[in-house]
Amino acid sequence: MKKEKSQNTEGELCVKRKLPLVSKIFFAICALSAVFYVIFIFSKGFADFFNRYISSIIRAVLAYATSWIPFSLAEFLLILSPVIIVAVIYVGAKKYSSCWRDVFVYCGSLLSALALVLSLFVMGFAPAYRGTTLDEKLGIERRDVSSEELYLTAEILSSKIDEEYTSIYYNGITDFSVMPYDYGEMNKKLLDAYDKACDKYPFVQRLRSRIKPVMLSEPMSYTHITGIYSFFTGEANININFPDYTIPFTAAHELAHQRGIAREDEANFMAFLVCIESDDAYIRYSGYTQLYEYVAASLSGADREAYIESWNSLPEPVAREMIAFGNFFKKYQHSTASKVTDKVNDKFLTSQGTAGTRSYGMVVDLAVAYYLPKTEQ
Repeated sequence: MKKEKSQNTEGELCVKRKLPLVSKIFFAICALSAVFYVIFIFSKGFADFFNRYISSIIRAVLAYATSWIPFSLAEFLLILSPVIIVAVIYVGAKKYSSCWRDVFVYCGSLLSALALVLSLFVMGFAPAYRGTTLDEKLGIERRDVSSEELYLTAEILSSKIDEEYTSIYYNGITDFSVMPYDYGEMNKKLLDAYDKACDKYPFVQRLRSRIKPVMLSEPMSYTHITGIYSFFTGEANININFPDYTIPFTAAHELAHQRGIAREDEANFMAFLVCIESDDAYIRYSGYTQLYEYVAASLSGADREAYIESWNSLPEPVAREMIAFGNFFKKYQHSTASKVTDKVNDKFLTSQGTAGTRSYGMVVDLAVAYYLPKTEQ
């Protein structure tokens, strides 16, 4: 920082600093980002262009820059945040409190760092919320669905599960299936599946990246967060406290965010499409079971009898696993942390022009449109 010395009103030495050039640059980038953000809102075409050709570079650079770290950098920074806050206050009080001018300059420097983080979100991820929807990209027609369509879709998924479950090993004590490899191998298999998906769906960004298991997965479970994409580090983080059969789908979901698919229902559906492209039976099983649970939940609310009929068609080991998941989740279901994070997430998602946390379940509409095209009704 540039310094000038003068006396303050009480005769004490005041080191008058000027805002560093790098902070001014950060604020300028943030201002430019704000302009882009407004254009994203009003121009779907510009948002698509930016997301595909500019944001993709930012996401890839961040992903590659942090992929060599074996743990989640975002989680590490979160754990260290109390120490960082104390250090920031200490440095400010020790070195930048000789006069109000220096205090303002110090605060301005801190705000410029936050401005850079905000710019990373706007430039690297925000246009994905405002561009063309996934159903348009896939050439399927999204619409309001009937209970009959939900039932038919559930039956299709149930038949797919029936084809896969015989290759799956279930723990007879817990009733949960067991993923037959570690997270590193799962990561490789999912990236291979993404490569196949990229050949099929050109709008998906081709990227070899690293999935980051969260160290504090057990506490994270109380927030009901199964995974999170940290846009400022480019990392796809997953909660590994949840049962194995949910994890490949969750990882594929976060990898979808990393590739510029922002809306939650669309990330869910892309996760499904990627999972079923896999050569691995367990990953396909994860995709089919997770989408089935979304469709079955909607069917249960629309037609209870049809839901029961669909549930009874599931292979017995699969039904037991889903019941076991319900029992597992009871511990975390009504936590205070989940209520807080749900409200925060809902506010964030609605601010990006989506239906909020309800958008996760809207993957059902995409599933019906995919399996039951309108022309075949």
